[in-house]
Order: sequence, then structure tokens, then C-alpha cells
Amino acid sequence: MEGKKMAANSSAVASDGILIGDKLYSGVMISLENCLMAEERCALTPSIVDGLDANTETDLRCVGCELVQAAGILLRLPQVAMATGQVLFQRFFYTKSFVKHSMEHVAMACVHLASKIEEAPRRIRDVINVFHRLRHLREKQKPTPLILDQEYVNLKNQIIKAERRILKELGFCVHVKHPHKIIVMYLQVLECERNKHLVQTSWLASEGK
Repeated sequence: MEGKKMAANSSAVASDGILIGDKLYSGVMISLENCLMAEERCALTPSIVDGLDANTETDLRCVGCELVQAAGILLRLPQVAMATGQVLFQRFFYTKSFVKHSMEHVAMACVHLASKIEEAPRRIRDVINVFHRLRHLREKQKPTPLILDQEYVNLKNQIIKAERRILKELGFCVHVKHPHKIIVMYLQVLECERNKHLVQTSWLASEGK
């Protein structure tokens, strides 16, 4: 009887989370079965549920990834860090809505987090400074120095909160295994690395574009 009870308890823990003392903490399951996003989750995202149309969401995803890439270049990050930041950005907005979370704040947090994941850390101040410049360029305004006032402090705190939120939503599973090295290897084996059209097509296909 006791054995059956323990088995029942362990199954409850496995399905609902991890029991530590008398508190139940949510668990994260990582397996080959859940490494890809389910089709229904891709079709019915939190943003669409909140009333955002699909085209606007796609545009926001594209702009966010472009910001991550542009910021990474200005911060002189390795390309792998920018790719990681873009993946984190996409994953986060499959669990949370653009309606409720600032696209720019999340993009900044993803750049900062990705720089640490890929062992090329950058200061939050530098990330904010770069996004400050990108905003001026985007709005075709004359670039002005970043003022370290209360507004800056508030923004810095928002980015720290956004970074924590990303980690929480992704269950701290932030390691990304990129396909680009494998693509290059196969192209070299096939002696097709000079075929620019094939290289570009396979590169974009790996990013789901």
C-alpha cells in the first residue's frame, strides 16, 4: 500500500512539478519530443489571443530580430551571440504577448542575455546606448548622447526585469544549438560552398524565413 502511495506521489510530481518540502515548484521537461514548437502554438500565439493581427505580429518579430542583429554589430558581438539573441526573442513571444510586453525592452534583454550565454558579455549600459543610437537612426533624428538620468535608471531596471522574465518563461533553458556550422560542413562535403544561391537559401531555411 505504501509503495503504491509513493508511486502515485512521484507521478504527481512528474506531471505537475517538483515537490520540495511542502511546496510544489513547476518543472521543465526537456526531451527530443518537445524540442520543436507545436503547430497549434505557432498558429495561436498569445499576441493573437490578445487581439493583435498576424501580419503585425510578424512585422514585430522581424523588427525585433533586426534590432538584435544591428545592436550586436555595433556591440561587436560574435554572430553566434546575435543568432542566440534572435532565437530567445522568438521563443519568448511564443509564450508572452507583444500587447503586454515591450518589443524593444525584450530585444535589449535578449542581446544582453545572449552576450553572456555566448561568453562575450556586454554591460547593460552599452546595450542601452546602442539601442538609443539605433532609435535615432530609425526615426532619422540627429544622434544625441545618452543622458544618465532617472529615465535611464528606470529603463535599466526594466531590462533587468525583462531578462529575468525571459529566463523564467524559458525555464532557464537558454542554450541554443545553431545549425549554421552543420550547413557549412555539408556544403563543403558537397563542394558547393561557392554556390552563393544555395548557401543563402539553406541559411535562410535554417532560420525559418
